[in-house]
Amino acid sequence: MKLKNEPNLDQDLATYPVTPTQPRHKKAAVWVSGLETPEPIVDSTDNLSNATQDEGILEPHSKTASLLTTSFNVVSARNHGITSRLDVKSDQPAESDSEREKSQTKRLTAAVHTIIECIGEDLDREGLRDTPERYAKAMLHFTSGYEENTQDLINGAIFKEDCDELVIVRDIHVSSLCEHHLVPFIGKMDIGYIPNGRVLGLSKFARLAEVFSRRLQNQERLTKQVASCIFELLNPQGIAVVMEASHMCMVMRGVEKVGSTTITSCMLGSMRSNGKAREEFLTLLRRG
Repeated sequence: MKLKNEPNLDQDLATYPVTPTQPRHKKAAVWVSGLETPEPIVDSTDNLSNATQDEGILEPHSKTASLLTTSFNVVSARNHGITSRLDVKSDQPAESDSEREKSQTKRLTAAVHTIIECIGEDLDREGLRDTPERYAKAMLHFTSGYEENTQDLINGAIFKEDCDELVIVRDIHVSSLCEHHLVPFIGKMDIGYIPNGRVLGLSKFARLAEVFSRRLQNQERLTKQVASCIFELLNPQGIAVVMEASHMCMVMRGVEKVGSTTITSCMLGSMRSNGKAREEFLTLLRRG
């Protein structure tokens, strides 16, 4: 697959066509459970323009699938949508990885030191003395996905296989940082796809989920990025990703609703256009 050198990473999947008469809540919906009246609160397909609605369903090997792989290219991207922290300014000499990490840790440590001072704590007491540096190193780990390249991660683990039946990897643990409050959201992700002559090593699904979750995220985008990346890597007949997570920004602050969860989904190809394929996937997920 030929990749553009400078892909437009800001393109939203909502611009890709679907049939207006199909039920959209099964395609890109977000649900919050644990509230008094659970109902769909987000549908990323609602922003379709009239210009794209008459082009048909997104299918593999179609014009729209080609648009997906060129305009929403996440495979070769270390960092979706912003400048990579690996980039080196042109007026500065290139640093080694260890020097860069030391510099990042030093700057983060100073920033955390200021934060703790501002909330009125005593940085000289034993429990907080080394906290700024510990947190700085932890934050670099939490956001290490910015430095990952998914093509390197796959490392050739794509194999030719005469398989065209549904494959599901369930209950992949996912933890990430909410980009709005920098507090965690934690849950699980289920990935299903219908191969089209090629399969991906099973462990790579978990690694892909990990790479995209170790960034500042929101759940809607995380779900979409994983689905889009696998679609681009394998060009399968269909791909479906469902994620359920609990957000600490809803538990520790704000509405403080303990026990509420958010479910997001993204479906592409035949999982989006074929109701039977989608139903098979969702039925298998409901099995204990």
